[in-house]
Parts: sequence; C-alpha cells; structure tokens
Amino acid sequence: MSPVGKTITIIGGGASGVLLAAHLLRSDDPDLRVTLIERQGQLGQGLAYSARMRHHRVNVPARGMSAFADSPDHFWRWLQRREPGRHASSFVFVPRRQYGAYLEDVLREAGDRIPGRLRVLSEEVLALNETRVGVETLLGNGTSIASHWAALAVGHETQAARGRGIAVRSGSESDTPLDPDASVMILGSGLSMVDAWISLAEAQHRGPITVVSRNGLLPTGHRDVAPLSIDAADVPFGTSLTYLARWFRDLVRETESQGGDWRSVVDGLRPYNQRLWQSWPQRERRQFLRHVRPWWNVHRHRLPPDLHARLVQAVARGQVTLVAAEFVGIERSETGVRATLRPRGTDERQIMDVARVYDCGGVSVDVRASNNPLVQHLVRTGAAQADSMHIGLDIDDHCALVGADGNVSQRVRVVGPLTRGRFFEIEAVPDIRLQCQALAESILRAE
Repeated sequence: MSPVGKTITIIGGGASGVLLAAHLLRSDDPDLRVTLIERQGQLGQGLAYSARMRHHRVNVPARGMSAFADSPDHFWRWLQRREPGRHASSFVFVPRRQYGAYLEDVLREAGDRIPGRLRVLSEEVLALNETRVGVETLLGNGTSIASHWAALAVGHETQAARGRGIAVRSGSESDTPLDPDASVMILGSGLSMVDAWISLAEAQHRGPITVVSRNGLLPTGHRDVAPLSIDAADVPFGTSLTYLARWFRDLVRETESQGGDWRSVVDGLRPYNQRLWQSWPQRERRQFLRHVRPWWNVHRHRLPPDLHARLVQAVARGQVTLVAAEFVGIERSETGVRATLRPRGTDERQIMDVARVYDCGGVSVDVRASNNPLVQHLVRTGAAQADSMHIGLDIDDHCALVGADGNVSQRVRVVGPLTRGRFFEIEAVPDIRLQCQALAESILRAE
C-alpha cells in the first residue's frame, strides 16, 4: 500500500531525531506526517543528554544550543522562562538533563503547531525495506510502517567495557558504591572521564584516581571569547596535515601576540571543519584520526570553566594523576582489579592494583561493531555499508544512504553521528541542527 500525503519515519529520538522532526514540522503542509520511533521511550535524551547528575553538563554555552540556527537565542529564551533571573549571561553551561528537557519541549511544540501530524512510538526498529514508492519500517512488535521517507538518527553507541566485563561504565548497574578511600583507575581522558570523575567527586570520593590515556591529555576549559573572523580564502584546504598544523600554530601565535586567545582561532575555524575534512585524501584523514584527533579534541571540545578549574585543582593536589600509557589488559585480584599498562614511548609493562577500573573510552566509532539491530540488518543485507574509515555509514553529500553495490538510496537518509565519515564534525547541536534543517528542506521540496 502506498502511503498517503508526505510521510517520514525517523528512527531515533535523541537530539538528531528530535531536531529533524522539529525542522520538518515547521512546514505548513497539513498533509505532512512524521513518525518518530525511539526504543528507549525517552525523547531528546539519547546518550548525550540522558545524564542524571546536575554536574553532568553540556559543554557548549547556552547561546550556542538553540535547536534552530535561524533563531539562535531560542534555547536561551527557553532557559530564562524556565529559570527567570537565575542566569546573568548566556555564557552558561546547563545540566545535560535540562537540555534534554528542552528538546522534549521543542518536539512537543512542533507537534502541537498543527495537531495530528506527529506520531511518537516507543518500539525497536529491526529492519528497513526500500520499495518502489517508499520505505517499509519493520518493528520489533511484528508490525510495520509504510512511509515515503525514512531517516536514521540513531546517534552514538557506547563501546562494550573492556576487560571481559571487569571494567565498568560510570553510572551503570555495575557501578556500585565504593569505599571513599579506594584507589580508582579511569581509562580515557576525554569528556566521559570528566563525567566519571564528577560522579566520584559528588560521592565525596577521597582516594587516588589514576587517569590513563595514550596521550595523557586533559580537556581544556572554555572562556567567553568571540570566534576569530577567518576568510575561507586563507584556509589551506587540501594541504597536508603538517602544513595545516604550521598554519594553525602561526595564526594562534599571531592572535595571542595581539592580546587574543587560542580559543578564538579554534572557534573561528569551526565553519570550515567539515570542508577541511572533505578536502583531504584518505591518507590524511587516517593520520588525523590516529595522531591529531586526541590533541584536537581537548582543544575543540572544552569544559565549562568551573569544572575545568576543579579538575586542574584535583590534579594539582595529587588526587588525580594523569598517565600517558596504553591499556594492555585487566584481571581480577584478591583486593580488586589488577591492570597492566604500557607507558608511552616504552616497551615496559606497568602493573597497578586498584579497587575499580572505569572504562571511559568514549563512544564507539567503528560502525562494523554496532549492536543496533537496524544498523546490523542494513549492513548485512548490503542496503548500507561502512564508510571508508569505518566510523559511520557511507552516504552521499545529501545524506542519502549508499549501499554495498554503490547505489544511492532514493528514500533513506542519515543524520547525526552516523554521518561522521562524510562530515566528521557532526556530533554537536550547532552542526546537527544545520544538517537537519537542510535535510528537512530537501524532503519537503521533493515530489
């Protein structure tokens, strides 16, 4: 049966799915129908905005978190209505759970604009079958949905904890209460590590915390500085990483010599990040992921200033120790856990006994290891394939899914982190909202 009207099924109710639905529902078309499917049943939460603790915060100031690029103060106005008089400036970093509540409100308001156009389902999607007239979405309850379009917005997936389940994820069922004086190891030094450290700090943990990562780098902190205005003609697209790094360092030195801040340069380059990524051959992209990304991430994805100051103080007083090393293995011991590390630049093995190891290695970036049944189905049947870097699904410039045979889907689109192979920087709201806006406009224009 051919679907009636213009119908779109969105799989995934995290930030990407909600933003796409909200942009679609800005249309005045009374015959538009949007079905949003989220297996967890919580909309706008996803992996990024489901944190329960008040100190698990968004790492972008409120002024940059609007759902709509053409209404940049939309979130800030929502926040002022929600908490009148509490925030003196839009340079504020709200709890992630609060931003999840904002996304829920955005979706509800979009659906209420013309009632009857939005349907929300709490189901698991097992498969997509593209037909001559649209897409059939098969659900775990045995039913299916016919629509003209389908969009994958399944977001991030966490990697399985390392060490055969001996390491634990912060906040998981295995994260049981600890002796406040126990020694702890955290694998990874990015934003997920900060979440684990904050959880320990809020639990009044006093024991030593060893943070292990290949490079031993900590995220940097935000400052309220304006992005540097950079002309596209000055950006060295398509050059080697060595040349780009030299150009970037020179620009930072020049900016700082004039009283500016390196953060202005990083933020000024942001509008060109996707174009830079796309201008590189695969060799440069692999070199970036292997050698440059850790350094880039700590400068690009920064912490709220107060959290950064607290973390630096914890390092300074010796409670938190940074170790640049490779994690080799883990086993249970009589007193807890025994971890084996290889310090950076050596072939030595270092043994550490701790009460618990937290795995904060971040999100899974190898789509071939996905545990999502829909992604598995699409790859297994050849309807989708991993991109050349295996960090997302293969898509074209318009977010259309590309199959194993190289054919471009006419009806299935992909948004959010699964498109990182094409766009790389597509994990934060300021980037995703632009992608969702463009995709919504193309779907609404289509016949």
